Amino acid sequence: MKKKIHRAVPFIATRNHHLLEVAEDYVEIVQDLITAKGEARVCDIAEYLGVSHVTVIRAVERLKKKGYLTSQQHQPVTLTAEGEKLAAFCKKRHKFLLVYLMALGVPEDIAAIDVEGMEHHISQVTMEAFQKHLEFLQK
Repeated sequence: MKKKIHRAVPFIATRNHHLLEVAEDYVEIVQDLITAKGEARVCDIAEYLGVSHVTVIRAVERLKKKGYLTSQQHQPVTLTAEGEKLAAFCKKRHKFLLVYLMALGVPEDIAAIDVEGMEHHISQVTMEAFQKHLEFLQK
């Protein structure tokens, strides 16, 4: 007999994923900007996300407290070692999900949008199942 899951469990998990989602998006963006431009400035992050610089400053401050980012006033935002690890993990997951959706026949432009929503809410168990399925598809 399967163990019954309390109704609140999925909602709690989703709320927790939303908190991590911001951190993941920011570290990915900071890494992308550093790779593309050599630095990640608040104004560039704001433009990338389509939000105000005040929103970015608030998020950066929260992520500094969590140990993912460093910054000083009027200086570029940088990744800490933890931020670099999280960015690498996110980038790998993002690329895999994009490849997986395209292997299923989803057009790249649609897959790119879908991945942005999926990547933060998918469990490791589901990722492993997708990986096995992709291996099967590629045989």
